[in-house]
Amino acid sequence: MSNGKAEKVKLQREVGLLGGVSLIAGTMIGSGIFMSPQLVLLNIGSPGASLVIWASCGMLAMLASLCYAELGTTIRESGGEYIYLLRTAGQPIAFLWIFTSVAVIRPASLAGVSLSFAINAIAPFYQDCPPPDNVVKCVAAAGIILLTVVNCLNVRSSMNIIVFFMAAKVVGLAIIVIGGVWQLAGGNTVNLENSFEGTYWSVNSIGLAFYQCLWSYDGWNNLNYVTEEIKKPQVNLPRAVMIAIPLVTLLYLLVNVSYFTLLTPNEMITSSAVAVTWGNKMLGGWGWLMSLAAALSAFGSLNGTFFSGGRVCFVAAREGHLPDILAMAHVHRFTPSPALIFTSAMSLIVLIPGDFQTIVNFFSFTAWFFYALTLSGLLYLKIRRPELPRAYKVPIIIPIFVLMAAVFLVIAPIVDDPQIEYLYVTLFILSGIIIYIPFIHFKLCPGILDRVTVFTQIFLEVAPADKNL
Repeated sequence: MSNGKAEKVKLQREVGLLGGVSLIAGTMIGSGIFMSPQLVLLNIGSPGASLVIWASCGMLAMLASLCYAELGTTIRESGGEYIYLLRTAGQPIAFLWIFTSVAVIRPASLAGVSLSFAINAIAPFYQDCPPPDNVVKCVAAAGIILLTVVNCLNVRSSMNIIVFFMAAKVVGLAIIVIGGVWQLAGGNTVNLENSFEGTYWSVNSIGLAFYQCLWSYDGWNNLNYVTEEIKKPQVNLPRAVMIAIPLVTLLYLLVNVSYFTLLTPNEMITSSAVAVTWGNKMLGGWGWLMSLAAALSAFGSLNGTFFSGGRVCFVAAREGHLPDILAMAHVHRFTPSPALIFTSAMSLIVLIPGDFQTIVNFFSFTAWFFYALTLSGLLYLKIRRPELPRAYKVPIIIPIFVLMAAVFLVIAPIVDDPQIEYLYVTLFILSGIIIYIPFIHFKLCPGILDRVTVFTQIFLEVAPADKNL
């Protein structure tokens, strides 16, 4: 373990309101809106119901983020769900979250987005055939490694990338929206007539449609992972949420309407990347621009996810739930480079056997299980700890509603169509207790870990970091 007398460093507050809005929206607008619409439609069956799902997911993300804004201004520590569960539910539950997050949730998210980036980046070079799987994964791995270097070098550079790609992806979506308005003005509404015909009303279909759609909204909670790096978090955290998520929801709805003005439901379902198919029909020889826009969007989202994901490892290590080396920051650059490198390594491992749709379903089921536990913690604080200072508060009915929605998302696919995979997921989450009891509760630590920590600390030029409250 680290030397308690070592000089400590602090992460710098570099994230302002614009950076916060860009981190949330820039992470949310990633691969999903370019790839998920056909999967939502496939599961729900009709254009009208698909648009309702997109609007409902936007509302759910907005309400959930408002709940997280209260948590973030009450518990002003980085780490998101991990730190909230630690302060409300205790160490065992918090450890199960970080165990699952480090092993699966965060690497799966990064691997899924990097695969989307790679598929779209190389699509213009393989117009007549699917790109080779090995090529896709090599490009995805290159994207992860590049962002590891950028995030380790400088926080401000990482935030500049987030802001730049946020602007680029909004321009790309604006092209789709303008194209949709043009089509509507020309009377191309045939695909929106009788729009609820053929809707699948089963609980399983609705649940899976929400899973695929919520993948596009993933990132609504990213700012809570970096609370200690936000300037005036009690003000900028709620404001960033209230600006970013309605903007993204409106964009998503307009983009989906634009898709339906030009593509039939069958064309959308059979498309591998609906934005690229739309671009080929709308822009002709310039259709490759949509492939470029999708790649840029996924790359920006990958950077935002990477930026926040490393902070989760950092905070968990600082609390003693991961090796001490992951709680250290570079002595000159003030970036949590060991945690970022570790997150990158785990993502590359998950990338090797990764499949996009499987990753999405696994991620959604597991993530919303822990979101439900986190929202239960907010209810606990509101009922049992009303005296805590709160810069921002939501009516208690909102966390109750979001908690009910989270429970539905967890149990709906299981109740309507039980599959053995969900049992495996649950057993994997619970298996974390096997690690927690000897190594965390009883603090049994192999001596070699101390030597590895010292060597790595010297090699990476890092030191223990203080909280930035």
